[in-house]
Amino acid sequence: MSYRTTDVEVRGGRLRAGVWESADLPPDAPAEHTVYALHGVTSSHLAWALVAERLVTTVPRTRLVAPDLRGRGRSAGLPGPWGMRRHADDLHALVGTFGRADVTAGHSMGGFAVMVAAHRHPGTLGDLVLVDGGVPLPRPEGVPIETLLRASLGPAAERLAMTFDGHDAYRRFWRAHPALAGAWSPAVEAYVDYDLAPGPDGWHSSSRFDAVAEDSAQLGGGDVEASWDATTVMPTFLRSPLGLLAEPPGLYPPEALDGFAAAHPGFRWDDVEGTNHYTVLLGPRGAERVAGAIAGRFDGSAVRRRPDRRDPE
Repeated sequence: MSYRTTDVEVRGGRLRAGVWESADLPPDAPAEHTVYALHGVTSSHLAWALVAERLVTTVPRTRLVAPDLRGRGRSAGLPGPWGMRRHADDLHALVGTFGRADVTAGHSMGGFAVMVAAHRHPGTLGDLVLVDGGVPLPRPEGVPIETLLRASLGPAAERLAMTFDGHDAYRRFWRAHPALAGAWSPAVEAYVDYDLAPGPDGWHSSSRFDAVAEDSAQLGGGDVEASWDATTVMPTFLRSPLGLLAEPPGLYPPEALDGFAAAHPGFRWDDVEGTNHYTVLLGPRGAERVAGAIAGRFDGSAVRRRPDRRDPE
């Protein structure tokens, strides 16, 4: 297995991406299986490291490409506006560099961006795997999406306003995080270290608050709903039963997903037991399950077509 980073030209600058490749795949050679993977709202491409390692070490001639989305990681300097359409178009630029996908996966906010990208750029992203994201977030009638997001994403957003003395302090913060209790590993430490960036008042998360705020407002309705209405092949949806603070029932209560399934024929969902919203990627159990779900779409055997739609002719 090999890992490298590369920069791809997008509107306004260059987008950083991590690239994992099977040991039998030269860096410039076409892959037999190409996968794109988009991270969550305050994350980076290293959220996919464990999934990528499991995938490319078990499936020959496989390449997984995961960007730092605009406003995060080493793509933090890219200008706005942000939003699902912009992330979708940035992903399309990656496809122009590495080729059409066999599977495209998205975690949390990345799942929403994947759905919109599949709608805006049909025929380029292959089959879709959504991990605890991409389905419009359930909310009581009359409750604005902004109110729901403040409750569900509040702890993550608060972190963006914090400053730290350095890497040791940031590691201590994350070690105490309830979602990572007992889940610390070299992969988690690398993910945490990568997120930290220097600033005039101290070290801080590399995720930009303005990007996070603008993106978060688009996690329901609009482009997301249109993408679900237009899809002909239902994504694989993997749900974590615990949320951002390792609390049940997670971002998606089972009854909410059952209701979504009733309104979207062909939609199915599965739990990744023993995981929360972070460890579904950053823990060994979750990474193994997600990698398996991606590999399971390579031959089309797991594809579920929407019974009320036909593929465009």
